[in-house]
Amino acid sequence: MAGPLKGLKILDFSTLLPGPYATMFLGDMGAEVLKIASGSRPDLAAFAPPMLPGTDLSFATAFLGRGKQCMTLDLKKSEAITIVHQLLAEYD
Repeated sequence: MAGPLKGLKILDFSTLLPGPYATMFLGDMGAEVLKIASGSRPDLAAFAPPMLPGTDLSFATAFLGRGKQCMTLDLKKSEAITIVHQLLAEYD
């Protein structure tokens, strides 16, 4: 998406509402946002009703995750930390 933040690359480790809401707006303004989801601790907003009809996806997750890519990592594992370090070299 074009916008004033086009070219900015953001890693999003946030959960619940404030962080995902902020990074949603950054994405709306053109930033590339990669959400890092936890493999061992789910985001509670993902289970908050209402759900999209016919899915197990909450409206909150669909709304807050719009325009974002998502990667699930278990940050308790060294392999995941290595991946995060590689991503940090690429992202702002």
